[in-house]
Amino acid sequence: PNLTTLTIESCPNIGNEGLQATARLCPKLQSISIKDCPLVGDHGVSSLLASASNLSRVKLQTLNITDFSLAVICHYGKAITNLVLSGLKNVTERGFWVMGAAQGLQKLLSLTVTACRGVTDTSIEAIGKGCINLKQLCLRRCCFVSDNGLVAFAKAAVSLESLQLEECNRFTQSGIIVALANIKTKLKSLSLVKCMGVKDIDMEVSMLSPCESLQSLAIQKCPGFGSASLATIGKLCPQLQHLNLTGLYGITDAGLLPLLENCEAGLVNVNLTGCWNLTDNIVSALARLHGGTLEVLNLDGCWKITDASLVAIANNFLVLNDLDVSKCAITDAGIALLSRASLPSLQVLSLSGCSDVSNKSAPFLTKLGQTLLGLNLQNCNSIGSSTMELLVEKLWRCDILA
Repeated sequence: PNLTTLTIESCPNIGNEGLQATARLCPKLQSISIKDCPLVGDHGVSSLLASASNLSRVKLQTLNITDFSLAVICHYGKAITNLVLSGLKNVTERGFWVMGAAQGLQKLLSLTVTACRGVTDTSIEAIGKGCINLKQLCLRRCCFVSDNGLVAFAKAAVSLESLQLEECNRFTQSGIIVALANIKTKLKSLSLVKCMGVKDIDMEVSMLSPCESLQSLAIQKCPGFGSASLATIGKLCPQLQHLNLTGLYGITDAGLLPLLENCEAGLVNVNLTGCWNLTDNIVSALARLHGGTLEVLNLDGCWKITDASLVAIANNFLVLNDLDVSKCAITDAGIALLSRASLPSLQVLSLSGCSDVSNKSAPFLTKLGQTLLGLNLQNCNSIGSSTMELLVEKLWRCDILA
């Protein structure tokens, strides 16, 4: 009777009867997660939802339920704040449309939907209109939502703060830009991951309203997202502080520079992992424009980055506490220079895969390690095992990955 949290996963012999018993005997249930249970259907889920009035977190994944279960969720789930729906192949557009149109999910704050064919332009607009307190929306592999639905949702959602779109390939650059310009809320975070429909095109944004509230932008592994797109985003989102461009191997210094120049608030966290066309010039620009605010810089895999970037970092980055130059063209000379610099805030340094860092760097790494909390030297093949052992022994306060 005091059970508050229940997870049932990959249990082929648990079905509707088990959920009906749970509904009768667990009145204090607050969180339920059911995944990959083929015998669970509408009767079990609806019984549970109708009886458990305290449920605030519901996760339903890979189940044979239909629109009926979603209608029950909307009718009885008045306390639900977090809802995750995944792989519901028998739920149609009408089921998701009812979620919004019924206006029963007034307390819903976070919604995550993965691989559900019922999520369409019509249903996502209804959700935007009906779930008036929705702050976070994550759509993954929802292949029937297009630009029209995204823009309509952006116009309707009055409380949205975070939007994450992953492997939704019908979204284009123009749809995302227009949605940003039409957002009526204090949207703080936008994440695009593996959205293959985004192609790099020039857009005139002078007539569009800027999204002044956006602070965090992540565009990861979207190969069509290039220099023109970055420049457009920069003009629309002048208050960015967190920037993640992981895997955008097509962007260049010239393409990224306009975005950096338009970030008025000062960047705090920049992740450029795998952007292998970037050079020392972009680090110099970061140093010049954001050296006073940048705390985290990740250049993992940017193999054109050399010791010249470490010079810019050493001379300009005042509050940097986490630096990753793994698999960059860093040498012993760069490490020596970094050890002589005044970087009082630096706590984590990653040099993984820097093959030109050798045993000669041992004294410089020892000096750096006096103030570091973490040092990554994995796959630094020019550093011998005895030198590595000596570093581990001397820098016992520092967590060394060797």
